[in-house]
Amino acid sequence: MSVEEIESAQTKGRFQATRTLIDTRFGGLPRPFWILWSGTLINRFGTMVIPFLSYYLSGGRNFSATEVGAVLAVLGAGGVVSQPVGGAIADRFGRRVALTGGMLVTAAAMIGLGYARHTAVIVVLAFALGVAMDLFRPASQAIVADLIPAEHRPRAFGMLLWAVNLGFSLSMAIGGALARQGFLTLFWIDAMTCVLFGVLVWRGVPEQRVDRAPGAAGGRATDVLRDRVMVAFVVVTLLCAFVFMQALTTLPLAMEQDSLPTSSYGLVMALNGLTIVLLQPLLGHRLSHLDRTHGLVAGMLLMAAGNAVTAWVSSTPGYAAAVVVWTVGEVLLTSIGAAVVADLAPVELRGRYNGWYGLAWGLGSFTAPLGGTHLLTISASLLWYVCAGLCCLAAVGQWALRGAIRARGATGDPAGRPDTA
Repeated sequence: MSVEEIESAQTKGRFQATRTLIDTRFGGLPRPFWILWSGTLINRFGTMVIPFLSYYLSGGRNFSATEVGAVLAVLGAGGVVSQPVGGAIADRFGRRVALTGGMLVTAAAMIGLGYARHTAVIVVLAFALGVAMDLFRPASQAIVADLIPAEHRPRAFGMLLWAVNLGFSLSMAIGGALARQGFLTLFWIDAMTCVLFGVLVWRGVPEQRVDRAPGAAGGRATDVLRDRVMVAFVVVTLLCAFVFMQALTTLPLAMEQDSLPTSSYGLVMALNGLTIVLLQPLLGHRLSHLDRTHGLVAGMLLMAAGNAVTAWVSSTPGYAAAVVVWTVGEVLLTSIGAAVVADLAPVELRGRYNGWYGLAWGLGSFTAPLGGTHLLTISASLLWYVCAGLCCLAAVGQWALRGAIRARGATGDPAGRPDTA
């Protein structure tokens, strides 16, 4: 064999290896999924209002700290009901109606809030924005469950998480620069990316016609509450959500107590997004072969370890190391958790099941600042040890559910009827 033939064979081998690597991580997912993925990336890239809303209210509207807190609390209260409502719309009227409609209402609320001047109007629009901005999420997760076979869902949900963090990382960098030029630009960019997301899904993601179980008319919210396995899983998720949301509420306060500048908090949170962006393509394809319960328990224990480490650190590198540990747990929890919901949900209730799953995260966002700041006033170490303990408790609860989750996921199409026994 000549030198040219050897080099040609080596080049062909490297090309084939690269193609296999790409196919393993990104291949096998249908075109409508990638349209949903692209819309998610665009939407998260435009997420500029919420991260800078407190700065806008205090600097652009001269609100006091108390008034800013009140508006953010109203926004959070709207977020608590957002996903259950979005799930019901997705089941009753279709995935595209819920997602595109939610995005259009979000865009309208964004523009209105950007131009509002009176406090009462700002409060009303903040609540409307809170209700609207997550209406799309149960529909998005239901679309993945409709399109993707059960064994590939953890990878698909992980890819959506990757798009969220990739887009959000870029939006934070660009949004900070644009905010110095004027906040109104942020409202328009956020609104336009919401509209674009909605239009992409409406035109590119066909409404799935799924076979309902015999006698199923579309389901009710109370059907979810009668599913004891799902209710237990929501409680387990709520424990983890309370802990996870401390990163956005009490972590900056704890770092401030250690006399670290705000730039240190920005650095460690940027590391959170960077870790997900780098880790997801490497880990995502392996999640399909991982037992659901084993993966979730591992994620919860990693979150527990990360929070326990946080109790011991006081420097920027120390906080960064702790964040990396619990970020790996976050990837496992969010990617596999959504797949478990798809396993448990009957076809006609996929929207509502995802809505109640989202409710756990909404309640976590609402309760995290209340409970977390109370614990922080007693002791920062106490806060992080309690968070570690809650993650361990969640892991025990998740392990107790392993048999029921495996049984429901082993039906081939996990849209089996709820186990209410």
